Amino acid sequence: MSDQFIFENKTYDEINVGDQASLTRLAREQDFLVFANVSGNLNHYHLAAYAQEQEGLPESFAPGLWIGSLISAVMGNQIPGPGAVYKRQVLDFHGLCYAGDELLVTVEVIEKLPDNVIRFKNRVTRQPDGKLLVSGEAEIIAPSRKMRFNALPAPALILDHHPHFESIIEQAQKLAPIVTAVVAPEEEKSLAGALLAARKGIIKPILFGSRERILALAQNMEQSLDDVEIVDEEDHACAAHKAVDYIADGKAAALMKGHLHTDDLLRAALRKERGLRAGRRFTHVFVLDVPGLSHPLLVTDAAINIQPDLRTKADIVKNAIEVAISIGIKVPKAGVLSAVETVNPDIPSSMDAALLSKMAERGQITGGIVDGPLAMDNAIDLAAARTKGITSEVAGRADILVVPNLDAGNMLAKELAYISHAEPAGLVLGAKVPIILNSRSDGDLARLASCAIASLHHARTGKR
Repeated sequence: MSDQFIFENKTYDEINVGDQASLTRLAREQDFLVFANVSGNLNHYHLAAYAQEQEGLPESFAPGLWIGSLISAVMGNQIPGPGAVYKRQVLDFHGLCYAGDELLVTVEVIEKLPDNVIRFKNRVTRQPDGKLLVSGEAEIIAPSRKMRFNALPAPALILDHHPHFESIIEQAQKLAPIVTAVVAPEEEKSLAGALLAARKGIIKPILFGSRERILALAQNMEQSLDDVEIVDEEDHACAAHKAVDYIADGKAAALMKGHLHTDDLLRAALRKERGLRAGRRFTHVFVLDVPGLSHPLLVTDAAINIQPDLRTKADIVKNAIEVAISIGIKVPKAGVLSAVETVNPDIPSSMDAALLSKMAERGQITGGIVDGPLAMDNAIDLAAARTKGITSEVAGRADILVVPNLDAGNMLAKELAYISHAEPAGLVLGAKVPIILNSRSDGDLARLASCAIASLHHARTGKR
């Protein structure tokens, strides 16, 4: 095993006044959430949604004792190292540590006391400006015998909860239910999702499909449809057209996919006569609640436009910014992805990304901040962006990931869902009304969140 995986302590006799040790650490909101779970300190003051909405702060900020734990890490790992025992710690706080700050933690030996006690001076500064955040002193009982250990493997933690969707659903419940044409809810998940959203007061569903199959399914699920309108139509394509007719006649304000092919639904929505075209390309947006991420993450386009050209990508970005604003992101940051973060004429996606960024600078795309090309790592990870020297309001902080093509977007969204345990909500934009588009495998939370996002978007845009 390499020496970098070995911890070796310094005994009391080996330590001298003036000895120092340090570590650097990037503060992340996930660290604050883990600290809340372990400590039981559930103060929402340290979480992004509260910090930004209630206090007007740019990011969530660290609990003071989380910073103190970094000082403990230096003591326990480096000097004295294994075998060290705390006797006293004094901390003076001088400023807030925000998510995204890079911290330098330094300890220095200032006195050796009897009974193996060593007094340390502690400092935590923000980098690169050197602002002092924490100062103090500690007294540590240093070990008297030499110890050498393999480093304990620190397990990766997944915070499997979805607070962003909970907040979005709560916001939508404050609005009047949006009348929603649900096409072919003839399978358990699609019918259950629509009825759940109705019980939560988010939508008022009108069901289009086989009355016989829908009623039999509801009976099998022990669900009542007494107050739900059903438009009887055996053929799925015809059911989709009837649903669009209802919207054209002002009887519904959203369209929702049930158990039918997406092509059949969109073909009806895109028809020339009394269809749902509104001047922009139809584009799909995944809104993902990724465990441990301090904000909802939008991925687009992952379901409709296969190989979009620049004009289509501009509509993709515009539609995604509108959705982000609708769910409460005041100034969405859109990162346009490529394989690299520099413009390369041999990589078309990097050229498109640069042009989209320039279009936003010139006011052709408004409502958010657009930057690209960005690689995936430096679009969402501040440390990666800083390592590569990228200076950008978007790098490391992207709310929206604009992918080069459908293949990339679909893979990315499903990797986040199945590997990172994200919950995915899906919406089609660019139409006269929001189109709720869920995968057949989506569960209740994803379907409920999709309806909630459609409701919020409808309320903000004022579209029928």
